[in-house]
Amino acid sequence: MRFAKISIMVVLSWASVAISESATPNRSPAAGAAVSAASEEAGAASGQVAYRTVEIDGLEIFYREAGPKDAPTILLLHGFPTSSHMFRNLMPALADEFHVVAPDYPGFGNSAQPPMEEFDYTFDRLAEIVEKFTDKLGLDQYSLYLMDYGAPVGFRLASKHPDRVHTLIVQNGNAYEEGLREFWDPIKTYWKERTPENAEPLKEFITPDGVKWQYTHGVRNVEHISPDNWNVDLRHLTREGNPAIQLALFYSYGSNPPLYRKWQEYFRKHQPPTLIVWGKNDYIFPGEGAHPYKQDLKNLEFHLLDTGHFALEEDGDVIVDLTRKFLRANASK
Repeated sequence: MRFAKISIMVVLSWASVAISESATPNRSPAAGAAVSAASEEAGAASGQVAYRTVEIDGLEIFYREAGPKDAPTILLLHGFPTSSHMFRNLMPALADEFHVVAPDYPGFGNSAQPPMEEFDYTFDRLAEIVEKFTDKLGLDQYSLYLMDYGAPVGFRLASKHPDRVHTLIVQNGNAYEEGLREFWDPIKTYWKERTPENAEPLKEFITPDGVKWQYTHGVRNVEHISPDNWNVDLRHLTREGNPAIQLALFYSYGSNPPLYRKWQEYFRKHQPPTLIVWGKNDYIFPGEGAHPYKQDLKNLEFHLLDTGHFALEEDGDVIVDLTRKFLRANASK
């Protein structure tokens, strides 16, 4: 598989850099800087991922970055209950040709988790943080890869700054009422009345079994899904105060459907070239939520994949190939 080949390439790149450094132990600072720049360039060319942090509004925001910075940029926005970890294989597989950047939202992955009394855990605020993140990194032109929570975050950015967005890649990310089916019934009840009683059923989504289910439901072969996924997610979901943060975001998700018409108007007016790569067996965002994109987008490539919510886990190679061909045809530098 391509992902395995990329991993071997990255290991060899690390080994090469280590040998180079050990052979010149008494470098001058200038020489060291030159070697560092050369190493970074070599790492980008090989698909090596860098793990970085940047301060946004006093918060440490973690992000992954790979690929040449002068190549077309893809901004990857993760879903729930995960983090940029969901892109761990996709990024090195595309980094030979594209500049790929994936942040963790506050309260997710390796980013800071400010207490709720100090941070407004809403989709408006997450989008604001991501927008400031793009400004800080100088990402003024990019394609958006959107999944789950990444869709309402990314569509806020796209509708506000349509001139910045070259293309959209949508993986199980909703923008239509048709996509909110049975799974959402208890969450809709919570939107109507934010009570402890209505919150109780939602807590199941952040239990070990509930998180695992989101990765394994609807897949062809559960043995192809690494348990590292839910174990990594549970690291931030079980931090003190995080369950309340996730409930706040469940409630805030109710702010998204009223914006659907605005986002759909963005689609119709600006017609961003769009690639749909959607796990059709997803119970959270079923295939019924994918088809309505056809109504509003003229330059649309549409693929329903025989897998579940986290389509990258089972069909990563397929998505890499489709994304590469799509961006070659549609993305500018």
